[in-house]
Amino acid sequence: MSSDAELAFASIAEIGRRYRARKLSPVELTRFLLGRITRLNPRFNAYLTVCEEQALQQAVRAEAVFAGKRRGKSARELGPLFGIPISLKDNIHTAGIRTTAGSKILRDFVPLRDAPIVTALRKAGVIILGKTNMHEFAYGVTSINPHYGPVRNPWDEKRIAGGSSGGSAAALAAGLCYGSIGTDTGGSIRIPSSLCGVVGLKPGLGRISVEHIVPLSPTLDVVGPLARSAEDAALLFDAILTSGTNKGRLVPRKTPSSHTRRAKLGIPNEFFFDVVSPEVRRAFDRSINNLKKAGATIKEICLPLLPETEDAGNQIAWAEAALYHQQAGWFPAHSADYGEDVRSRLAMGTEVSAISYMKALQTREKFIAAFHLALRDSGVDALVVPTTPIIAPLIGEESTAINGSLHPTRALLLRLNRPANLAGVPAISVPCGRTQDGLPIGMQFIAAVNDELLLLELARKFEQSSQSQWITHS
Repeated sequence: MSSDAELAFASIAEIGRRYRARKLSPVELTRFLLGRITRLNPRFNAYLTVCEEQALQQAVRAEAVFAGKRRGKSARELGPLFGIPISLKDNIHTAGIRTTAGSKILRDFVPLRDAPIVTALRKAGVIILGKTNMHEFAYGVTSINPHYGPVRNPWDEKRIAGGSSGGSAAALAAGLCYGSIGTDTGGSIRIPSSLCGVVGLKPGLGRISVEHIVPLSPTLDVVGPLARSAEDAALLFDAILTSGTNKGRLVPRKTPSSHTRRAKLGIPNEFFFDVVSPEVRRAFDRSINNLKKAGATIKEICLPLLPETEDAGNQIAWAEAALYHQQAGWFPAHSADYGEDVRSRLAMGTEVSAISYMKALQTREKFIAAFHLALRDSGVDALVVPTTPIIAPLIGEESTAINGSLHPTRALLLRLNRPANLAGVPAISVPCGRTQDGLPIGMQFIAAVNDELLLLELARKFEQSSQSQWITHS
């Protein structure tokens, strides 16, 4: 590769090819990325903990395997993630590595064991560079962290990276890792992916183990990959899928390319476009034209109960988050150790009545049924909608104007993401354009239970059709 920027933004497959051709070594690459983190992380604040010593040890072991100096599998038999440096959101337990969940309360917490998802990644041979910054306890969408400072968007450092997996998305956008793992309860993978111009996959509920991950709302929590392309996200998803129990779930169906070339995609005729900025709408419309040119069929569909998803999601998350923090002995006993926004939401959770919580669960069950019936009756394979109705807001921008009306920024960022969480179905955000100022815009595909492979293939085909060129941050 001709430059540091090309190396920093290479695909996982390209790094693997260079490893196997002995044109690059895991130690060389790991040192290169650690150097970039040292230089750029003070600007973006993407990492909370950098595991320099452990990462280099992992790289040395990987290099020995590629060089044939260690017994076991040959280089040709190694998986595609072997020796690939990645990052992990800091609410995922890592043995011997600090795991703060972005909080003051867990500032010095060092788990004794890895989460199953980390075990699966280690088995695949990844190199863990460090733990990424996030919204405190994953309870927000800005990653403005009162204890460790805000994550800054690499496209414009005055703007948020989104949350709660903001550090993961920013690290990818800045060329500080080749993949990351985040969590998503109401959009926390897809929101920062949209605002930072990367790909983020929210798997279906229960597909990937969330054991030993600091929870927000167990009914809604999922964990999934962020990457710079659909192909890279697919490689990460394949590795972590082995960590899930998938009890009571179907095996995901194979999705041949011939199917997705003629994919039938639905656009809901309500809710998703009621509050959308003109620049996001223009990028979305251009993307729909690209999909049509690539052979996709687009039709409007009716998806009932969408307006009810916001309140139902709030009631469930408020109550379950408050219960977890009470049972942990942190709230309200140590309420002064929380940031104001998280503290206020936990307080709201203590006021959710049993009746309100149960009604929200009933709404969720009705919406799950309505979602799958809508896909079946309309004959579409997946939905296609904007990921966020706005571009990355400025840090501290609590309200955003759309067509002359002010709206709470947090509610806007959550608005188009909550439905997939409430339905428990997979969704993927993919870059679909940029504003005149160069800020990324995201679009998401949403499919039925166990259709992650379909979503990854749709995203890959869309990337090919749009041929987007993304600025690098060297």
